[in-house]
Amino acid sequence: MTWTSDDLPPSHKVSGLGWLRLAVRGGAVAFVTFGCLLILLVVRLIERPLFGQGRPVTPFITQFVCRTAFVLMGIRYRRVGTPMEGAGAVVANHSSWLDIFALNAAKRIYFVSKAEVAKWPGIGWLARATGTVFIARDRREAAAQVQVFKDRLRHGHKLLFFPEGTSTDGRQVLTFKPTLFAAFFDDSLRDHMSVQAVSVIYTAPEGTDARHYGWWGDMEFATHLFATLATSPQGSVTVVYHPPVQVADFANRKALAAHLEDQVRAGHARLSQVAND
Repeated sequence: MTWTSDDLPPSHKVSGLGWLRLAVRGGAVAFVTFGCLLILLVVRLIERPLFGQGRPVTPFITQFVCRTAFVLMGIRYRRVGTPMEGAGAVVANHSSWLDIFALNAAKRIYFVSKAEVAKWPGIGWLARATGTVFIARDRREAAAQVQVFKDRLRHGHKLLFFPEGTSTDGRQVLTFKPTLFAAFFDDSLRDHMSVQAVSVIYTAPEGTDARHYGWWGDMEFATHLFATLATSPQGSVTVVYHPPVQVADFANRKALAAHLEDQVRAGHARLSQVAND
């Protein structure tokens, strides 16, 4: 189900010098992104035969791209808290395509996405290159998904989920869907599985709609991308890492989902209030 609203922020338009900023910033971001992607693919040719799913080098390339993208776009980036060490899962609220950059910038992670994304032009190719885990939303695939998670965790990967199941305007946190957490309670994972909640909060540029960075519903990606690149001055994004929890400490997936949602919601509300003061 896709979250939506009846109106769009009026700031999602480009005019005047915005087109020049769009061209300069867009060219710079594209050069870094696709230039580093080429390097990543070359390194992966060596990395894959030696380490398989293990990726000791290429995630640092992805992390560099994401950090650099915020600098080039002029969006201020701030991290609060400490990303957990070792393998496990990370869950966060979802507001925008910018979340991919924000969450990759601080720590090496691997997104978990619906299987259809792998077939999307451009985005699917980038997702596969950076190690995204694709899963089918089918109960019959549950055992296979557990095995995929086990294989990734064995290599020390952190798997990132968006439990809301959709993106919003960035001003709220939706109820977390507990379905994806069921795999964590498999006998082979539960006793040593850690999960960390993360709140992602966007502060819109002064004088613009508070939902400026949100990307949701039927909004066109190109329109939002252009508006983001053209904005001046820019706003900021804050990524808050909450204390990780152990799956074994919760009775079931619903209890775990509710606790993580509370952490994300509290962090989001606290930082959003500070930004509006």
